[in-house]
Amino acid sequence: MGTVTSADGTTIAYERSGSGPPLVLVDGAMCYRASGPMRPLAAALSSAFTVYIYDRRGRGESGDTPPYAVGREVDDLRALVDEAGGSASAYGISSGAALVLAAAADGVAFERIALYEPPFPADRTASRSYTDHLAAHLAAGRRGDAVSLFMTTVGMPPEVVAGMRQQPFWPMFEAIAPTLAYDDAILNEPGAPHATAKKVTVPTLVLDGAESPRFLREAARTTAAAIPGAAHQSLPGQTHDVSPGALAPALTSFFLPA
Repeated sequence: MGTVTSADGTTIAYERSGSGPPLVLVDGAMCYRASGPMRPLAAALSSAFTVYIYDRRGRGESGDTPPYAVGREVDDLRALVDEAGGSASAYGISSGAALVLAAAADGVAFERIALYEPPFPADRTASRSYTDHLAAHLAAGRRGDAVSLFMTTVGMPPEVVAGMRQQPFWPMFEAIAPTLAYDDAILNEPGAPHATAKKVTVPTLVLDGAESPRFLREAARTTAAAIPGAAHQSLPGQTHDVSPGALAPALTSFFLPA
């Protein structure tokens, strides 16, 4: 494990694998290096890239510095890109895709970016309701309720969530529950995604899974249309829980064009 220090003094933990052009992978909500999709994806990409995966602030072995601001997470990525040699490509999934988009718009030295299903809300009224309920749970210290709210909002049946709350791994979710507000802030940042997307000047690929819920596929297409020159690709048979085996070839073709 290595660490970098972000602009506000926060320590960000990362790990590096493989060899080739640098590529940073950015997790979505409730995920970090030890719990999420990026280690398997890094393994699938490490023959072609020097892959960096990291714990976003407030998760895993990274620190945190209040108050939260999207710009601070952008600075975390900037510090990691500097560590990678001053420029890198980046891939983000879900809210991590929205973070990569924000960082690219803010001038982080990305060569290329790929975004998988950034879930920008089409219904801002419903989004505000989620934001308000999430904030109330976190302010009252009801971390388990905050996680349950997130899980049911993204489509997990309530009875499944109720069962998960009885499992030994549930405290791990509660430990990073405050970062759900960070993801929500990124997705609802003023100007996102359209005004933010217009500032992106690097080659961009936006992906979705052909079997994902319609709102995620539409959000991907809308985001791609807003980014100048962006390409859109739908992966057959895939959902939001995309397989590294299906994703890695698409990313390799994009990040290493012939």
